[in-house]
Amino acid sequence: MKLAVSYPPLESEKGVALLSQNRQFQWFNNPTFIYPMVPASAATLLQSMGHDVVWDDAIAEQKTEAEWLRWFAGAGLDLIALESKTPTIKKHWRLIEKMKRLAPATLVVLMGDHVTGFPEESLQESPADYVLTGGDFDFSLRDLVRHLAGGEPHGPGVYYRENGRIEHTPNFSLQNDLNELPFVDRDLTKWQLYAYKNGNFKYLPGTYTMFGRDCWWGHCTFCSWTVLFPGQKFRTRTAESAIEEVDVLVNKYGVREIFDDTGTLPVGAWLHEFCEGLIARGLHKRVRIGCNMRFNYLSKEDYALMGRAGFRFILYGLESANQSTLKRLAKNMKTETIAQELRWSKGAGLAPHLTTMIGYPWESKEEARNTIEFCKKMFRTGCVDTLQATVIMPYAGTPLYKEAEKNGWLLTTDWDEYDMRRPVLKSPLTAEDTLALTQDLYKSFLSPQFILNKLRGIRTWDDVRFIGRGVKYVVGHLADFNLGQLKRTPAEPQAPERSEIAA
Repeated sequence: MKLAVSYPPLESEKGVALLSQNRQFQWFNNPTFIYPMVPASAATLLQSMGHDVVWDDAIAEQKTEAEWLRWFAGAGLDLIALESKTPTIKKHWRLIEKMKRLAPATLVVLMGDHVTGFPEESLQESPADYVLTGGDFDFSLRDLVRHLAGGEPHGPGVYYRENGRIEHTPNFSLQNDLNELPFVDRDLTKWQLYAYKNGNFKYLPGTYTMFGRDCWWGHCTFCSWTVLFPGQKFRTRTAESAIEEVDVLVNKYGVREIFDDTGTLPVGAWLHEFCEGLIARGLHKRVRIGCNMRFNYLSKEDYALMGRAGFRFILYGLESANQSTLKRLAKNMKTETIAQELRWSKGAGLAPHLTTMIGYPWESKEEARNTIEFCKKMFRTGCVDTLQATVIMPYAGTPLYKEAEKNGWLLTTDWDEYDMRRPVLKSPLTAEDTLALTQDLYKSFLSPQFILNKLRGIRTWDDVRFIGRGVKYVVGHLADFNLGQLKRTPAEPQAPERSEIAA
């Protein structure tokens, strides 16, 4: 079969769609392209089965919709698989209508957290042929292709039409063994598209890995990927396999920095084996590593080992400096230990990055400012290097969405509005407050102490270029949350028909 794993263009005056491998969708004024590791694994797995596979990320290649539709019309595909999210799903429905007119025989498959939360909706609202639920896109696509090409039974978590009705197989499974998968084919999946335009990388070219799926905590109520990977279903590749992939990336592709996008990097014995293996092979001298991590789980000695093993960038989900909010989000962490742990991280030579959010239905303006003041202090005292600020969004199927629906917090169910350009949850803050405070978070690094420390830390041209790219990204993020966009009239609240919500 001729198959495509695709990210079609999503044209908008708001900017470039940050869709792939992303837990919180945004339109970016300054483009960032994240390597979508699970879809890339799907393309690799299907090619290893002997299929003719096309990797098509038209967003990263910055194609227009007209260009892409011309390609699609003549591509002769048997099947095309698209990942979507809540803020893009309606755009994909409209695009699928056009696709079916141009190539009616091509089967269209939708994957992602939104369709996992509301699987029947996309079959009701578009001519898509299949919806695959769950986060193991690679295994589920493999099973679907086996069904189509060889008549094998459907795998779990598949929604489809039969005799005019929507049918589905039993719930998706997360029992697949990641160690059965081949390493992602970097050439097939055009790794260089994602190697440069990414603010996480100091040393270019950079690339992504994903050694586990997805987070060994997996309970944060707002996280869209808790829909794909419900808590306590965590799986990893072996540390030995992870080290081998790093070796290939360094020696075959010349990669200088790697970010592992597992929701939280494995800790304990796995982390120690991984770090010691990097040191034993001398990889710690040739590549820098970044990862997602949670507070309250690593010791000072763990951080020191990571520093020796070549770790550079470490991303923590702070979300709020208010303990009551952390409890409501099921973050399972204590604010009083955060500063100490950041100091351990910095002392080991790592560059901590915080993610934060504004607009909670239960937080006052004063509480939001508490988070801003905390971040200012962390920057001023040298505990943090970078920060990401977003507007809280209740993505489809998450515990937060269900809580918002129950409590009447939703301002709209027009999915187009779930793109962070305005709040969609009722809160004590006005829309103007929400965007202005988000901008204030991005400005929280602005202190003489922080800027002087950064200037003192310049040693190489990599340092200079990284700071230059960082300034561009901050300027872009300030534009992403510009208050002027609130003058645009939002769509009227509109609840799509979703029989599964009532159920």
